[in-house]
Amino acid sequence: MKNEIETKVFALGGLGEVGKNMYCVMHNNELIIVDAGIMFPEDDLLGIDYVIPDYNFLKQNENKIKGLFITHGHEDHIGGIPFLLQTVNIPKIYAPAQAKELIDKKLEERNIQYKNIYVYTEETKVKTKYFNIEFFRTTHSIPDSHGIAINTPNGTIVMTGDFKFDMTPIGPMSNIHKMAEIGKNGVKLLMSDSTNALSEGTSLSESVVDENLGEIFETYENNRIIIATFASNIYRLKHIIETCKKNKRKVALFGRSMDTSIEIAIKCGYIKDKDIIITAEEANHLKPKDVCLLCTGSQGEPLAALSRIANGTHRQIKLMPNDIVIFSSSPIPGNASSVSNTINQLYLKGVKVFTNKTYDIHSSGHANQEELKLMIRLFKPEYFAPYHGEYRMLKTHTDIAKECGIPKQNTFVLENGDVLSISKKGIKKSGKVEADDVFVDGSRIGTVGSIIIKDRKLMSTNGILAVIINIDAHNKKLICTPSITTRGYILVNENEELIKELQKKSEFIITNKLKDKKCTFNDIKIELITGLMPILQNKIGRVPIILPIIMDIKEQ
Repeated sequence: MKNEIETKVFALGGLGEVGKNMYCVMHNNELIIVDAGIMFPEDDLLGIDYVIPDYNFLKQNENKIKGLFITHGHEDHIGGIPFLLQTVNIPKIYAPAQAKELIDKKLEERNIQYKNIYVYTEETKVKTKYFNIEFFRTTHSIPDSHGIAINTPNGTIVMTGDFKFDMTPIGPMSNIHKMAEIGKNGVKLLMSDSTNALSEGTSLSESVVDENLGEIFETYENNRIIIATFASNIYRLKHIIETCKKNKRKVALFGRSMDTSIEIAIKCGYIKDKDIIITAEEANHLKPKDVCLLCTGSQGEPLAALSRIANGTHRQIKLMPNDIVIFSSSPIPGNASSVSNTINQLYLKGVKVFTNKTYDIHSSGHANQEELKLMIRLFKPEYFAPYHGEYRMLKTHTDIAKECGIPKQNTFVLENGDVLSISKKGIKKSGKVEADDVFVDGSRIGTVGSIIIKDRKLMSTNGILAVIINIDAHNKKLICTPSITTRGYILVNENEELIKELQKKSEFIITNKLKDKKCTFNDIKIELITGLMPILQNKIGRVPIILPIIMDIKEQ
């Protein structure tokens, strides 16, 4: 009897975290990837721009890769594509129309040539030797969002992508009928979005948000209105522009990502009223009641348009006392203090501020608990593995699945790298693949590791102490007393006695080391660091990064 080939499913990112989504399905010599996102770094990752998955496994198996499938165009699903393409050969990328435009823009900005991006719709079907892949429309905060059904020799795997169920959406509704049809045909494994698994009930409809925004426009018809929202939320932007047209206001855009999103939305046909969009200079010459400023900065980002307007450093826009500022967003976890800081600055300027805490002017793009139950009921999976979320979200989502009749033993709370093996008999955990975090620092990918991050944290809290040494290496001689300087540690002119003690200790260490004919510059540096640390700990109570700098100078 022939050995049965198992289908393998695993995540390289997106489990135990919100971001850097990347999921893989592998059967024999074929592998498909779903999404390739980034995660924005926490405050402790100093100097890091993005966190991406480790692509080593994909590199080692790139001859098996049949394609990358994108569910929608948010950064945590497409942001890693430029880095992935520089590392791994991806033969084809399949993406919905909006996501394709965003990907094209990213690749153009980084001067990456890649022509194999194919636009899919709900009607598209992609077939390989082992996989039959189809798509179903979902409702999310960006157009063209889809879930993916992957038919394998061992059953159908469904990945929902990001979704919510909104019965009165601004854009198209989720295709509930197609979901039910896929469920009727049998689903082996459902992997479902867990972002809002901790939130009870159902999410707010986008139409309610639109109604409330419209009410603010009518109430403050004589005031200038400034709105900060997610640039990717095209339907929100579409409604704002339509509301401005209805209220005879022109719209000025602020922020690079806002410009890009509106440009793509116009190109894709989501926004048609492009004639009401004006420049910042034109906006400054209009009466307050005739203009709306649409800007980035809803998360309190220091360099975003709204933050610069709030602190008075924006080149083109200055706040007026009667301005109305609307935060049509909710703080992403970790951004609450930045948002509060921006709001406080706005209040100090005397303007009126609306936030989601006081007015329903933002709706999440992710499903709450009752919607998660509906998704499970539609697909009726045999097995369930929540994805896209922190551990507590994943765990709560499995509890919800159990409420919907899925046996506990058929649910899996996974970590990045955990492999699920699917056979005709069932699904089980079976080993692990490499799935570490990789840091992007400027244009450098993966060159900054945990040791460098640790050093950066130490520098940020304890500072640096540099010991500058002039040595005649040929004659094994110290030319002059070592010079000591610090940054972020102590003031040199206020700690002269300590500096003299450090100089004396350094001179003693160097002179002794130079007596050893086999001594290297690296030996001197190590001896200096270990020799000065106890003095600094004893005198100051904390030890900085000690940086010995040795210059080889031939004495005349």
